[in-house]
Amino acid sequence: MSLFLQLLFTGFGIGAIYAMVSLGFVLLIRAANVVNFAQGEFSMLGAYAMLILFAGLGVPYLLAFVLSVAVMAVFGMVFAGVAYWPLRHRGQLPVIISTIGASILLANAVLAAYGPSPQTLPGMFDNPGFEVGEVFMDSQYLLILAVAALLVLLQYLVFEKTMLGKKLQATSQDKEMASLLGIPVAVMVLITFAYSAAIGGIAGVLVAPILFVSTGLGSLISLKAFAANIIGGFGSIPGAILGGLALGIAETLGAAYISVPYKDAFGFAMLLIFLLLRPQGLFGERIAEKA
Repeated sequence: MSLFLQLLFTGFGIGAIYAMVSLGFVLLIRAANVVNFAQGEFSMLGAYAMLILFAGLGVPYLLAFVLSVAVMAVFGMVFAGVAYWPLRHRGQLPVIISTIGASILLANAVLAAYGPSPQTLPGMFDNPGFEVGEVFMDSQYLLILAVAALLVLLQYLVFEKTMLGKKLQATSQDKEMASLLGIPVAVMVLITFAYSAAIGGIAGVLVAPILFVSTGLGSLISLKAFAANIIGGFGSIPGAILGGLALGIAETLGAAYISVPYKDAFGFAMLLIFLLLRPQGLFGERIAEKA
């Protein structure tokens, strides 16, 4: 039982990372009607920014964390201007292809600059954790869970309780009508990409001490986060959270009790089950379309 609880805690920690990156997907889907397949690369770049600032330049850890997130927010706006804005009137497919191309470009650019060797990044706390009964509560996992909970609360409040959230959703539903109503569409899109990139950067910095910093970090997290989005219900904030947590728990328990080499397969098996039995996801709604 103690082993199961330990694995459950670890699964929640990894799943919270998937949930955070999935929230970035949800934000862009709900506010800009865009699926950004470079979302995982935002996490990878955030981790490398933290590595440069903290390990390379000697910036204090907390300040380096804040600066890394700020750098990613600015990068998100640049990314929007390059990969999204020129294609915004050409439908979703060109934008999706653009984000996939940008993802490949970013991964290979970092690979050329830093090489394939994984880099290590220490955690924020010197204390590795503490024990509750027979379960070791790792401090980095606790930090991940706390930050994920704060981001979930923040995103819910922004979308449901603020005028900014209403403007973001109005921009997603009909950009032309939103513009006629006086909503600055370009500003809303920039805010969306900046916040999405910042979330990705936070996830990358938090998971780096666990998974190391490498160019493969982004693609791995991006695939899992996208799967979590589908499992939870495309564009659903509660779905992104539960989908990410479910994936993390399934992978951790599957690796411990069945097979470590096939750890990634358990999450994607769950995805296939949902696509077959409940394609709209946990919180999605079935939509009928005329042929």
